[in-house]
Amino acid sequence: MRLRASLYRLPAGAALLMALGLAQAARPADPVVMSFATVGDSRADPDSAATRQDKVYLQNTRALARILREIQAARPKALFFNGDMIMGYTDDKPTLYRQYAYWRGMVAGLMEAGTYVVPVSGNHEMQHKGKDAGGKTVKIARPGNEQLWRENMGDLILDTARWKEVTGIEATAFDPANAPAVGGPDQIQSSQSQLSYSFDAGGSHFAVINTDPVGNDGHGPANWLAEDFRQARARGAKRFFAFGHKPAYTYFFKDGMEPDGMDIYPDNAKAFWDVMEQFGATYFCGHQHIFNAQQPARASGGSAWQVMVGSGGSPFSAKPGDGVPRDRMYAWAVARIHASGKVHVDVYGFDEHYGKTARLKSLDL
Repeated sequence: MRLRASLYRLPAGAALLMALGLAQAARPADPVVMSFATVGDSRADPDSAATRQDKVYLQNTRALARILREIQAARPKALFFNGDMIMGYTDDKPTLYRQYAYWRGMVAGLMEAGTYVVPVSGNHEMQHKGKDAGGKTVKIARPGNEQLWRENMGDLILDTARWKEVTGIEATAFDPANAPAVGGPDQIQSSQSQLSYSFDAGGSHFAVINTDPVGNDGHGPANWLAEDFRQARARGAKRFFAFGHKPAYTYFFKDGMEPDGMDIYPDNAKAFWDVMEQFGATYFCGHQHIFNAQQPARASGGSAWQVMVGSGGSPFSAKPGDGVPRDRMYAWAVARIHASGKVHVDVYGFDEHYGKTARLKSLDL
């Protein structure tokens, strides 16, 4: 009241200038213009599902529901879900539709609360698990699984009008035809529309990639991504983010592990990571059911980050006693992008006993 009274006693022009100054001081010097959360891998295993319900829908409902509640409380503009949201590994339509529907029901509340859900395909969605002629178990991406993905996720990829309604900001430069080309340098054999795609929002560029395309399982589309990022930079994008399921580089949390990402194919991993470094991009992924943040090319002067948050409810990759304690925590990341282009990422998680949520790591990109 004293401040308001003093304003009234000043000449009109001086009072206006003071009021404007106070308003400017109240505004953040570097406001957040875009924010997102990201996590992946919530599907359950048939043998270890916790409840009768989860044995039917093959989802870790308890872990995912809590993660979604905490993400909703943070109010990010988007949630990029990095694959393996269903058990899949089949091309049986009723089974897949049931699993997709249950997961869609779980995340639907976010869409009504201001967070747009952006789906990323994983190997459990893309691949069929079976036996080869010699009786060996094989997991191979099939065109039918790609089509079933579109049938169940296509309405989200990308509804720009609904994005604006949900988030309050524009999503631009989305084109369903902008996908790795069949027969091109990324060795694509089937349409990747709505599997690998991209858009701009809040001055940043977001690219989603399918890391298990038909005929080229386990590979990231490095050539397409380089051109996609180049075009986004020409449009004025300040920051670049990629989201995929399989990591470029495996997190080796114990001795004796084999590569389990794009690094099964070292040339592809390097080509993909060269794009990350060239554009100062950050790659968020899952596949390994664990949290890890690493700079794969740091030893050679690189600075790009790979942030693995494949711990959305699926059985932990690390067994008790493996790695460090946080390797057995359900974890997710929240990123906030500022007008200046600065990005702050916080990773949160809770342990297998559903204890108190803790901040596991913070990054300034």
